[in-house]
Amino acid sequence: MSDSGVAVGHGAFMEESPYGIQSKKLAMWLFIISDAVTFGAFLVAYGYTRVSSLNWVAPFEFSPSIVNAMIMTVVLLTSSLTMLIAVRAAAAGDKSSANKWLAATMLLGVVFAALHLREWFSMFHEGWRLSVNPTGGDPQFGAAFFSVTGLHLLHVISGVVALLVITLGFNSGRFDSKHVETTGLYWHFVDVVWMFVFPLMYLLNVHGA
Repeated sequence: MSDSGVAVGHGAFMEESPYGIQSKKLAMWLFIISDAVTFGAFLVAYGYTRVSSLNWVAPFEFSPSIVNAMIMTVVLLTSSLTMLIAVRAAAAGDKSSANKWLAATMLLGVVFAALHLREWFSMFHEGWRLSVNPTGGDPQFGAAFFSVTGLHLLHVISGVVALLVITLGFNSGRFDSKHVETTGLYWHFVDVVWMFVFPLMYLLNVHGA
């Protein structure tokens, strides 16, 4: 309650960010940096495992696994474009257009996840497990592949859920364009990570490559 008897919201007691960047955006950047370290650790561990293995067998044929992964890559890169358009529409105050492009981004995220899960179940059917390699090569490939791609898939699914929450909030007026922009940073980060996962986990494991 202020001296004039008018209730003051919690926002009045919040200090401005001292770094010249909004607090929510700063928090997202800090999260992205810490998450990048996590992915980096996973990929470095995978690289060490591969280099130190004496029985590493590249399990993928060019088709269909690599073709499927290429389609997944196109889908995810396209989702970055739709997310960028959604952020610009939100900043311009065009809720209708922003909602449309946010929905497109979520749909592409769902398509990516569905393609990924289809690939996983196909590999399970072929006998792949965390500690089982049906090709007779190093059994650690299964653990490395499912751990790295699984971590990324978890981020994609989490991103779709976050986008749904932000879209509903933005549409109702609870969230503003800055929330859309901040969530967009996370989505672009997920796409960038895939550009490391795809060549390392797929292209470098093509049989005969």
